[in-house]
Amino acid sequence: MKKKQKKIKNENQKSFYFEDYLETNKKNKFSKKENNFQDRIYLLFFFFLSLILIFSIKITHLSLSKTPVFNQENTFSKFSLTRRDIVDRKGVLISRNVNSYHVAVIPRLIKDKKNFIIKLRLNFPELGIAEIEEKFNKNKYFYLKKRIDQSEKERFWALGEKGIKFESFQARMYTHRNLFNHDVVGQVDYDNYGISGIEKYINREIKNKKKLKEPLKLTLDTNIQYIISKELNEAITTFRATGGGALLMDTNNGDILSLVSLPNFNINKRLTIKDKKYTNKVTKGVYELGSIFKTFTIALALENDLVTPETIIEDIPRSLKCSIHKISDMKEHPKNLSVEEILVRSSNVGSVILAKMIGEKKFREFIKNTNLLSSPELEIEEVGIPHKIKWNKCKLETIAFGHGITTTPLQAASVYSAISNGGKLISPSLIKNRKRVENKSLISKETSKTINGILRKVVSSKNGTAYFADMSGYYVGGKTGTAEGYGNNKDRINTFISVFPTNKPKYTLLVMLENPQINKDLIYDYRGIKTKAPYNTSGWNSVYVAGKIIEKIGPILAINNDEFTDQYVVEKFN
Repeated sequence: MKKKQKKIKNENQKSFYFEDYLETNKKNKFSKKENNFQDRIYLLFFFFLSLILIFSIKITHLSLSKTPVFNQENTFSKFSLTRRDIVDRKGVLISRNVNSYHVAVIPRLIKDKKNFIIKLRLNFPELGIAEIEEKFNKNKYFYLKKRIDQSEKERFWALGEKGIKFESFQARMYTHRNLFNHDVVGQVDYDNYGISGIEKYINREIKNKKKLKEPLKLTLDTNIQYIISKELNEAITTFRATGGGALLMDTNNGDILSLVSLPNFNINKRLTIKDKKYTNKVTKGVYELGSIFKTFTIALALENDLVTPETIIEDIPRSLKCSIHKISDMKEHPKNLSVEEILVRSSNVGSVILAKMIGEKKFREFIKNTNLLSSPELEIEEVGIPHKIKWNKCKLETIAFGHGITTTPLQAASVYSAISNGGKLISPSLIKNRKRVENKSLISKETSKTINGILRKVVSSKNGTAYFADMSGYYVGGKTGTAEGYGNNKDRINTFISVFPTNKPKYTLLVMLENPQINKDLIYDYRGIKTKAPYNTSGWNSVYVAGKIIEKIGPILAINNDEFTDQYVVEKFN
C-alpha cells in the first residue's frame, strides 16, 4: 500500500514537472520568437548605422582627399569666401572676386608620360619640368600651377590630357596690380581670407549679407595715386634711392587720397613679403625725420607768447655744446635772426635757443599731445611703433631740431595737418565717410595762421630751403627734414612735408626718399636760374619731387588758381 502511494506520488511529481516543462517550453518558444524579432530589428539598425557611418567617412575622405571629384569638364569647385568689392573714392574698382583655377595632374591617368612632359615644356616653359618629373614618379595627385585665369585654363585644356584637372574657386583680383601697396589695400590667402591691409579689416563684415552687396569705398584716388607713384618711381631712379614714400591727405578731415610706398610689387602674384624693402614706409616705417620738427618748436614758442615772428634772436652762435654733443648749422647764417628766419633758413642753433625758452616741461607735454610717439590709429594693422624717449640732459636740445626722436611719416603728416588747419588734431583714415573721433586742439587758430605764413616763406623766400616746390598758383608752404638714421638704422631719410594753399589749407603732402644720392648730371631750373645740386639734403631732392607732384595733381584736385595766387611772388618775379 505504501509502495503504491509512493508510486502515485512519484507519477504526480513527474506530471507536475512535465507540465511545468511544457509550460516552460511554450514560454521559451515564444521568447525565442520574440528574441528573433528583436535581433532582426537590431540587425537592421546596425546595418543602417553602418551605411551612415560609411557614407560619412566617404564624404570626409572626399573633402580631405588630395584627389577631388571632378565633373565632366574636369573641374572641381572649391569653397571660398565671398568678399565685398573695394573701390576708390570715385567708384573706380580696386579689388573684386573673380573665378580662378588651380591646375593639377593625376599621374595614373596620363598614358604617355614622356609625350606629356614634352607638351608641357613646349607650351609652358616657365614651369619647373624637373620638379614635375619628380612629382610624377611619386604617382600622387599634384598641382602644376596655382591661381590661373580662364585663358590660361584653356591653354592647359588644349593639351587634351585626361589626367589634367582643374580646381575652381573665387580668387581676389587687384585691378591695378602694383599701384596700391600690399599693406594698404592688402591681400587674401588661398581661402580668400584677408591677411593684411584693408582686406583684413573687412574680414569682420564677411557674415553681413547687406554689406556684401555694396562695395567698400576708400578715401584713395586712383588717378592721384598713379601720378604720385610714377613721380616717386622716377625720383628713386634719378637720385639712386633705395626706396621712398609719399602721402597726400585732406588737411581738415584726415582722408588719405594717396599712400605710396616703394619699392612695391604686383599683389596679384605674391601673398607674403618679409623683405624689409617692401615695408610700408609711410605707416609702418619709424624714422628720425630731422628738421620738420623745427615747425613744432616755433609753433610752441608762438603759442606760449614767448616770441612773435618778428622777434630778433641776437648773437646766435655758430655752434652749441651740450654734454659731449656739438650742435651746429649746416650753413653759416647771420648772427641775428628773427624767429621767422630761424624756420625759413632752418637753423639748428636758433631752434635750440627757442626750445630752452619754452622749457622741457611744456615741450614734453606738447609732444605727448601730438601722439607722435604713438602708433597711428588707422584701419590697417601695418603701423609702426616709435621708440620711447629717455629725457636725458640734452634731449630737449636735440628734439628741438628733430634729432633723437622717431615717429612714422603718417603721424608727422597728421601733426602738420593740425598745425595748419587751425590747430585741430585729426585721425587719418582710408575708409570714406568713416565716423571720426572728436578732435583735440594742439594750438590756437591765430598761431596756426601765423605758422602757415612762415611755412609759405620757407618755399617762396630766396633764403628758404624748399623753393623748388614753389609751383606758380598753388601757394605751397612746407618744411624740409634731413636725418642720418637712428640707432641701428643708418638709412638716410630726406623728407619734405607741405601744405597748400597756405592761406586756406586743404591738402597735406609728404614726400620721403630713403638713401638718396646727389645727381651730378641733374640741372635744376628755378624761375630761369639753372644750377646743380651742391648738397644731398631734402631741399635738393624731396622738395624737387614734391613740386613736380603738386604741379600735376593740382588740376585733378580742382583747385581754384585764383585762391592760390601768391601776390608777393607774382610781384617779385614779374
